[in-house]
Amino acid sequence: MNKVLITVIAIMGCCQLAYAQLPEYEVYAIKYAMLDKVTPISNWADKGPEKDSLDIAFMFWLIKNKTGKNILVDAGCSIDLQAAIDFGLTKFTRPDSMLLKLGIKAGDISDIIISHPHWDHIDGVSLFPDARVWIQKEDYDYYAGQAWQEGANHGGFAKRDILSLVERNISGRVTLVNGDNQEIIPGIKVYTGSRHTFNSQYAVVHSGNERIVIASDNVWIYYNLEKMLPPPSYGTFDAKGYTDAMRRMKKLASKAMYILPGHDDQLFRKFPIVADGIARIK
Repeated sequence: MNKVLITVIAIMGCCQLAYAQLPEYEVYAIKYAMLDKVTPISNWADKGPEKDSLDIAFMFWLIKNKTGKNILVDAGCSIDLQAAIDFGLTKFTRPDSMLLKLGIKAGDISDIIISHPHWDHIDGVSLFPDARVWIQKEDYDYYAGQAWQEGANHGGFAKRDILSLVERNISGRVTLVNGDNQEIIPGIKVYTGSRHTFNSQYAVVHSGNERIVIASDNVWIYYNLEKMLPPPSYGTFDAKGYTDAMRRMKKLASKAMYILPGHDDQLFRKFPIVADGIARIK
């Protein structure tokens, strides 16, 4: 047999073996609250229409496999958080109670990947005391340090969440991720660039033959992605970076439909509902 052909076959065999060894995850979007009123698209997409409104959902994501690995991307928040009350959250169910609908207890969660440390994504970490938290090092450093210096921006940060995360880090249950394109768990990579917070991250998950991008607030709503528009200035440190990251997501996802935004309730009409407020991404 031709040596070149033998080499090609060997390479293909190695690639197929490596792919077969990746865990096959299932991904679920879980809605734990809604905003109490519809809001204009212009609140979420720069130069978006003011006359068109949408329902805003608050959600987190579950990644699980058949071996019993249960990973969250973000963790929602607890309703006693004053910021949630002031912001106008309604139809609220505590994140750990939402997981019970899938037969998963708080103690079953092994890891939580924090896309960014705003209260509606990180406050619920305290509901999962045994989980290891993964957060970008630069985001953590800004969140716990520079954000509170004069002239810096700590909008969306809750003091109790910062103290809780620092305590968890001291106890050895936080991993600081150092930058872009990092495989933190087999079959799960995180990427940076959109700078929704100082260095927010999004996750790419292998699910069978598909690659699912859990964008969280690195894409606020579908309109951002469809029109390639960043949020207004309060939604990112870098508007161009936000848009560039969305272009990259379209290359990373196996299909555009598998890019999951952080707050668009339309998501729960695009994928099959398996329980009230829970959609399986397939």
